[in-house]
Amino acid sequence: MPDYVQLSDEEIKQTLQSMPEWEYRDGWIRRLYKTPGWSHTLMLANTIGYLADAAYHHPDLALGYAQVIVKLQTHRVKGITQLDIALAKRIDEIVLWQPGEDSPFDGYPKTWVH
Repeated sequence: MPDYVQLSDEEIKQTLQSMPEWEYRDGWIRRLYKTPGWSHTLMLANTIGYLADAAYHHPDLALGYAQVIVKLQTHRVKGITQLDIALAKRIDEIVLWQPGEDSPFDGYPKTWVH
């Protein structure tokens, strides 16, 4: 059963201290991801969409040539819940992944999503 308990402003601010790229504004948590360009923007939006659908918890996305803005809020309570925090963390974990130094992969040769 999903957790629809709305977090207080203080709980949100406390949680976001460990998620420095995310901000809390106007009742949403949001993050701007910068990409190398349009094709990566589309791949990023599709990846976020896939994760959101798997979680059955959907963000608002705004796309630009080399950026994606993600906004999360639990619409049922018109506020932030643990669902939003968990999805934000999962999005970061997946979309910011890059191979480590000990990996057999070279990694993307240009600036990756950040």
